[in-house]
Amino acid sequence: MEGAADDALVLALPKGRILKELRPLLRHAGIEPSAEFDNEDSRFLRFDTNIPNLSIIRVRSFDVATFVAFGAAHLGVAGNDVLMEFDYPELYAPLDLGIGRCRLSVAEPKAMMEQDDPTRWSHVRVATKYPEITRRHFAARGVQAECIKLNGAMELAPTLGLCRRIVDLVSTGSTLKANGLVEVEHIADVTSRLVVNRAAFKTRPEEISGWIEKFREAAHAAQA
Repeated sequence: MEGAADDALVLALPKGRILKELRPLLRHAGIEPSAEFDNEDSRFLRFDTNIPNLSIIRVRSFDVATFVAFGAAHLGVAGNDVLMEFDYPELYAPLDLGIGRCRLSVAEPKAMMEQDDPTRWSHVRVATKYPEITRRHFAARGVQAECIKLNGAMELAPTLGLCRRIVDLVSTGSTLKANGLVEVEHIADVTSRLVVNRAAFKTRPEEISGWIEKFREAAHAAQA
């Protein structure tokens, strides 16, 4: 395993909405990042904490799994959508934190849905950030999926004629509705998980097991 540059444990956290939900869990687990961590304008990506041998890196949600899988971070927090997409064997996900709840769905224009029958699909063209999940989902149904990889603004694809359907995360559904789209298939429920590098778990079992238990207690307290 390519290890982190020093002996400190590195915890990879995702930027954005999930990080706000994660803050109370960090606090309950006894982790207080340096003041710079909460400065959204900060250019720093690695932060000290009140724990001498624990530092935090803040990266894109899709990159958390990669940093942990390749050993640049020892632990991380990632949605199971990311874990399903990359399917890294180096990752162990011992704990569902119960935050970041949403779903991965197939959506299409409302006008199209009124005369569409998903059970009769044989070939679909889909815009998505999740080509692997999408192909597997449709292959299990015997449907061939042509995936167009986009990293954002998925809802524009049907409007502008790029394709007729999208696969994307849905929380409230308001963005779909604002763009004239509706959900037609549910692929998976999504929550954020604590993930661990398997090799690091073998070499530092006591440390990492301790943090798993602290996060487990924090997640239970948050859901109580």
